[in-house]
Amino acid sequence: MTRANQQQKKIEIVNRRAQHEYFLTDEFDAGIVLSGTEIKSIRLGNVNMADAYCLFEKGELWVRNLHIKEYKFGTYSNHEPRRPRKLLLRKTELKKMDKKVRERGNTIVPFKLFINEKGLAKIKIFLATGKKSHDKRHTILERDEKRSLDRMKKDYNND
Repeated sequence: MTRANQQQKKIEIVNRRAQHEYFLTDEFDAGIVLSGTEIKSIRLGNVNMADAYCLFEKGELWVRNLHIKEYKFGTYSNHEPRRPRKLLLRKTELKKMDKKVRERGNTIVPFKLFINEKGLAKIKIFLATGKKSHDKRHTILERDEKRSLDRMKKDYNND
């Protein structure tokens, strides 16, 4: 491992809203086609995934509304922040996802953007189904209960 890799901070941008809005089922790691200034901006952590979504166009999977802030030191070659970006997956994975999306209620949700050990930007995407409002309330209750249990354990261990 080189010295530059050891000093490089770990980049992980998570779409927290996705876990609240959807039941996440099948997981895929997809490559993403980027320009030079986009990867530099990602390495600085200037990404917003809140409104991002995936869709199929002519047999290819694209992510839309993924906001990558313009690179501060970019000149005329700077990128457009919300341009559609192609995702790179195997054909078998694409066919499986396309078949599932055509079923009623399924969608593809970008969940996490990260830099892998080779220095390449990847997006973790999930096949998902939407939650109803009562499911969301149940998720919030479970999260609150877990938080209060963790607090009680922490207080018990400190005594």
